[in-house]
Order: sequence, then C-alpha cells, then structure tokens
Amino acid sequence: MDDSADIDLAQASSAENAADEVAARQRAELEKQLARAAAGESAAWQAVVALYAPRVHGLIRAQCRDQELAEEITQSTFCTIAVKLGSYIENGRFESWLFRIAMNRLRDEMRRRARQARTMEGEAFKRVAGAAKGESGFVAAEVRDQLQAALGRLSEADREIIDLRHVGGLSFRALSDYYEEPVGTLLARHHRALKKLKSLLVEQGVGAEDLDQEGGR
Repeated sequence: MDDSADIDLAQASSAENAADEVAARQRAELEKQLARAAAGESAAWQAVVALYAPRVHGLIRAQCRDQELAEEITQSTFCTIAVKLGSYIENGRFESWLFRIAMNRLRDEMRRRARQARTMEGEAFKRVAGAAKGESGFVAAEVRDQLQAALGRLSEADREIIDLRHVGGLSFRALSDYYEEPVGTLLARHHRALKKLKSLLVEQGVGAEDLDQEGGR
C-alpha cells in the first residue's frame, strides 16, 4: 500500500471518528433536553418541538396530499409524546420512537378515511429527486410530474423508506431502530428503492441531466 492510500485511510478514519463524536454530543444534548422537558421545563419542550416538528410534518406531508392532515398528525404526535415523555427513558432511540408514532397515526387516519393520497412538493421533493440522481440537485419544474408519477408507482415499503430517509431525515441508525432491522439490511433496502425509482424515471424518459438542470443554483 502506498503512502497516499495510507493518508486516505487515515483521513477517512479521522472523519468517521469526528462524526461519531458529533453524534455522541448531539445525543447527550438531546437526552438533557428531554429530561428537562419531562420535568416540565417549557423552553426545553419548545426546543425539542422546534427541532423535530418540521421533519415530522415534512414526512407526513410527503406521504399525503392534505396539508391540514399533515398539521393534524404532527400536532397529535407531539401531544402523544408530551403525555408519554414523563415515563420515557432516552436510550438513543427517540427519533425512531417519534417517527413510528407519527407514521402509525397517519396509517390509522388513512385507514379511517379509506383513501391513499401521496405527493412530494417543495424542498422535500428536491431532496428525494437529488437522492434519485445520487446527489443533491436542482429539479426543473417540468420534471416534477414525472417524478411524482414514478414515486406513486413504488411499493408502499419502498416509498416509505425513501421518505423516512430523505424527508424525515432519519439516519440509518435511526432507521435501524425504526424497522428493528440491521443497518446493513436498511442500507440495501434503501439502495434498492432508489434504484427502482431511477429505473422508473428512465422509463418515463427522465435523464440525469433533467434532474440536475440548473444545478448550480
């Protein structure tokens, strides 16, 4: 192995260690916020809501086309969290717990309404489009209908893991907790889902250049 390879490995290891340290600090800070919120500190609870509510709302909004329903599910989810927080013990799985409650609440409501309606709009749409291309790219307006159609042709399981990852912003560790499956399994599932999405886009005549149009903006 040459010196440049050694340097690359050392840099990769250093970056990984730095990322682990950041994640550990974030988990420790979240644990403190949750403990203070459970004790009735309103500022801590507001901080938790401010951090996660947009992500929960974005995920639910990506799963249904009803803005009011997305707001209703988000509010309902945090009401449930507030009630249960006093008995909750943080063990690094708060995100998976939170998003599982939100998704279960949505499924219950969708079953009650006996309908399935999904869309992808705004920044959430751009994130999934970027994932389909393999990077974060700008999506031209005329391509959006085709991407929406492709997303609609995915199975519920494939669409869900894409939304959880790219709209909800869950890490693969959180996805592992959410699905109760190994990280490697979730990496493979996510990869297959994106591969199917790319294939559907190609089938519809959407090329990589379309997804990256005006990518410099």
